[in-house]
Amino acid sequence: MTTVARRSAFWGEILQLAIRALNANKLRASLTMLGVVIGSASIVLVVTVALAGKQYIVGQIEAVGANLIQANVVNSAEPGSQALADQITSRDLEAVKVGLPDVVTDAAGTNVLPMTVDVNGVERPINLVGVTEGFDRIRNLDVLRGRYFDPDDIQSRVKVCLLTEDLARRVFPYENPVGREIRVGELHFSVIGVFRERAATLGQTEITRESMLVPFSLLQYYTGTDYFRTLYVRADRSDDVPIVTQEVGEILQGRHRAGAQYRVQNLTGILETARDIALALTVFLVVIALIALVISGIGIMNIMLVTVTERTREIGILKAIGAPQDAIRYQFLVEAAVISGGGALVGILIAISIPSLLNFILSLFPETEGVTVPVSWVSAAIAFVVSCSSGLIFGYLPANRAAKLQPTESLHYE
Repeated sequence: MTTVARRSAFWGEILQLAIRALNANKLRASLTMLGVVIGSASIVLVVTVALAGKQYIVGQIEAVGANLIQANVVNSAEPGSQALADQITSRDLEAVKVGLPDVVTDAAGTNVLPMTVDVNGVERPINLVGVTEGFDRIRNLDVLRGRYFDPDDIQSRVKVCLLTEDLARRVFPYENPVGREIRVGELHFSVIGVFRERAATLGQTEITRESMLVPFSLLQYYTGTDYFRTLYVRADRSDDVPIVTQEVGEILQGRHRAGAQYRVQNLTGILETARDIALALTVFLVVIALIALVISGIGIMNIMLVTVTERTREIGILKAIGAPQDAIRYQFLVEAAVISGGGALVGILIAISIPSLLNFILSLFPETEGVTVPVSWVSAAIAFVVSCSSGLIFGYLPANRAAKLQPTESLHYE
């Protein structure tokens, strides 16, 4: 216990001397600490920005459908009936549902017909999108007003439609469009709902800003075509995506002629690429932030060297009264650690308070519900450890130099 008490008293005295020395040069110590504050805050903020960017990009891709597989006919080389036979039809859709019941949760088909809509006597081009049942779940549609198609709408060819938010605002700017009629070409449809896609789909959709959804059976009746432009399949789990992608391709190829070609793809590759890019960007930015910390460490070393020179006579007096080399070395190391550790704490607190404030502001707006700026506590811990380590590493040279000064030379120093 006596040894422990002596060690505690020793370190307590070293800390007091270090703080007293720093207080004697508050401005210089504060400016030196500022470099550490900036470096440590940079590490935390850089990682926060990288995580937020990664979260946003990956979230957008997953919103499109990380489990989503889409199939299109690529090559119908032969003209005429043979080319039409290559198209993906509702029978192919049923074959996928029946053939993959355990790994597929939803499947739907769409076709797009360019049309025009009358807006105050002016014809505007729109996409008339024919959809089958389940399309709303696969494309994550959010019905803002009214309702989505029910099974009777899909089967009975009722002339009903849903409008995108932008199209509804343009055609019916001052009234509720639900229940109103809209003329598309020579056809009249009853509006039963207004919708939007819950997330940006990165161009992986047939829905434009001004589009109109109608039952596929109705589009089939007017166009006389029973094929889909795109077949969508949603796998039950992310692990099932590769096998479902392969199986869908095999089902389509098995149901059509050998010369037909189909593009069956998913977003898994894009998702993995986005994650890899985010990781590489994070590493790159963290390296830059670490360089800032190294520069601040060099600043600590320079200031400590100046301090040793200024306090040469003080060091000589301490040695003359019996202070060992280790005590003097530890005193200067503790000063460097206080500067680096204190600066790291201040920088980390500033860096953490910024995303916390942004999260509070975002929580005040209903439209940003669920959107958060992540705080990386791991990066905060790394910033603190690296800052303290750089302070000790760069502070060792001045501390060692102070410890090795000769008392006789030090006492004569002016």
